[in-house]
This record gives sequence, C-alpha cells and structure tokens, in this order.
Amino acid sequence: MSEVSKKALAGPAVLIIAALALTGCSGPGDDGEVTLELQSAMAEDSPRFQSLSALAAAYEDENPGVTIDVVPLAQDYEGDMKVRMASGDLPDIWATHGWSLLRYSEFLEPLQERAWAENLNPVLDATMRNDAGEFFALPLTTDVAGILYNQTVLDDHGIDPASLGTIDAFDDALEKLAEAGIVPLSASGKDSWFAGNVADWLASGSFDEGESDRLAGGEFVDSGFEAMYSTLADWADEGYFNPDFSAATSDDIATALGQGTTAFVMIQNSLALSARQFVPEAELGFLPVPAINGDPEYLIGGEGVALGAWRDGEHKQQALDFLDFLAETENIGAFAGEDGNPAGLTGVDVDLGELSDSYEQFFAPGDVRMVPYFDRAYLPNGMWNTLITTTSGVVTGQASVDDAVAQVEADFGTLFGQQ
Repeated sequence: MSEVSKKALAGPAVLIIAALALTGCSGPGDDGEVTLELQSAMAEDSPRFQSLSALAAAYEDENPGVTIDVVPLAQDYEGDMKVRMASGDLPDIWATHGWSLLRYSEFLEPLQERAWAENLNPVLDATMRNDAGEFFALPLTTDVAGILYNQTVLDDHGIDPASLGTIDAFDDALEKLAEAGIVPLSASGKDSWFAGNVADWLASGSFDEGESDRLAGGEFVDSGFEAMYSTLADWADEGYFNPDFSAATSDDIATALGQGTTAFVMIQNSLALSARQFVPEAELGFLPVPAINGDPEYLIGGEGVALGAWRDGEHKQQALDFLDFLAETENIGAFAGEDGNPAGLTGVDVDLGELSDSYEQFFAPGDVRMVPYFDRAYLPNGMWNTLITTTSGVVTGQASVDDAVAQVEADFGTLFGQQ
C-alpha cells in the first residue's frame, strides 16, 4: 500500500469532509490560507469520492495553508454548472464528466504544457484534444465500460459471458435467468442518471456509423431510437427489469449485483467497486454490449473521471499544483484502482482487482471495438435529460415507444437549434 493510501485510511472520509466544510467558501482567509472548491460530480458514499477526498487530505498534509473542499454530487450537476458558467462564478476545480472539450474548454486552463502531459493516454486524443493539440482536464481514468455481471450467477446457470456478443444470445440469457428466478437486468429509477446510461449503452448498437453521423449533423434519424426503445419495452414486458426500478438507488443495485439477486447492470465499472464494498466475496466482471442492429459487439470508452482548473480562477496556480499532485504515478494509480478503470496517463500500473480478467479478455487484445458515449458524440447538448426521462418512461410503462421517439425528436430539434 502506498504512503498516500496509508494516509488516506488514517481517518474516515466523512471526518475529512466535515472538517473541510468548516473552512467556508473559496478564497483567502484573514490568515492568508486558501480553500479550493473542487466539484467532484461523485456520490459521497462512492469509493471514488472517498479516494479523491483521501488524496486531497494527503495534499493538505504536504501543503499547509491550502484546503481542498471536495464537494459531492448534487441533484443536478449539469444544470448547476450551466448556471455557474453563465454567471462567471465557477469552482476552482471541477469534474468535466466527459465534456472537458466540447462544453467546458473555454473556461478551463489548457494543460498540454504540464510535466505529465506527454503521458496522456493516446486513446483519449479523439475526445479530449482540440485541433491545436490542447486538452483541458487531467484524466484520472480512461473510461472502459460494458455490461457488469455477477460471475457466480452466470456460472450457476451455464452462461458464458464470452458467448453473449449478439442481441439474440443476450436475450436468451435474460430469459433463462428470469425462468430461474433471478432478476436478469437491474437499473435505478430513483438515481435518475442511471436510466440515461442504459440508453447510452444501447444507442451505439442501434445506429450504424452513417446514421450516427447524420444525427451529429443535425438530421434526426428515428429508426435507431425505435429499435432501442422497442428493445427496452420488450424487456420490461417480459419482466426482465428489477421490480423496484422506480424506488431503487444505485447502492441498492450495487448490493443486488454483489449478492447475485440480479445478473446484469449497464453502468460504469465503479459500481462493481461499490458492490464489492457491500459484498466483499462477490465475483464480478464486465462484457461487451451486444448491438441491437446486428453490428459487432462493443465497449464504451473515452474520458473517464477528469478534473480541470478554472482558467480565470483566483487560485489557479494552487489548483494546477493540486492537479500535478494527482497526476503523480502513485496517486493516479491509487485513484484508478478505486475506480475500477485504467489510469488516464500511460505508464501507470493499476490494480483492477476482480475486473482484471475482463480487461484481459475483452479490452487488452483490442479485438472488441470501442465506441464513445453516444450522447456526447452524436446528440446536442441537453439530450441527456431526454434520454433519462424517455428510458424511465418506457421501462415503467408510463410511455410507449412512439411517445419516447416523439419526445426525443422534439427535444433534438429544439436543442440542436440552440447550439
């Protein structure tokens, strides 16, 4: 265990946060001390939040006079950040949640001249660098995601994860699990962002490359949305989703996955780390997403957990120094291990624990194609909320497939026109 990790475990994260809360807002105090506001976009009880908080505490130990106020995820992070961008009142550091280039770059300090910049994982160039070679956030992780699964459940029912590369094979597995009394697929309606991920996971396999490019160019293509929502509706009608969808939280889903009361979850790998917290003996993995339209299976990737510094911030130099601290090999490796993903910088060894086998099987060989998060690449800004509401509506039966497609089309036209 690294020295940073030892420091991190010296006191509960909640005590760290409680202490930070007493320091007040960003700005120099009467005694010359500085508090940096760091908007994390992370749930307070998640392993990634606790890891980042611990690293902040370690930095404070090495830098007396600087406090890092690590703020957990609020109800509407995107909305809050849009308000703050409009008002010119931004955090010293904030999580860019996949939008460091397309949404936040004009507000962030370019980082390509930092000492660690040459180690940016090249797979992130397409999503994080602009045409001038600039990038604007430190990627603590490279996001690699698929469908999380409970290995014990699949073994007990004779299902090989490597055999589920087509939508027909995946459907057969869902049916087999349901007949055995296992909830095949779980998601959270209470933590609304969860439903948006389900749509993002399936959308890339509902449109071919040409259709996706048409969407990116502002032309609405209904066929892929019809296929995606029809698949969701069929799964809901068959009873494949968790009955407590509307009330379940992400912690509930993590617990169910760990306990093996559900088999599959369409979410980032960090949920597997949460599941292991609740059920330490759980055997988990991830597999590629089967394409609804019959194209090859795929993994989802790109900018993972990434932090940028406000270019006009009063304490920009301290913020950049903290990013440099996080970029140190030992520190970024410790965080990435807690997040269940490879580091965003090369040359960093990461202990991926239970997920190592999945990375070696599906990611490391490079045989499975990687696709970006669909809404980031092909839909106008603001469509994420539409994906959330329409997916939830279809899963709960409160919206038909036609209703969902009509809502997506209406919002697509409005939002694309505002770009």
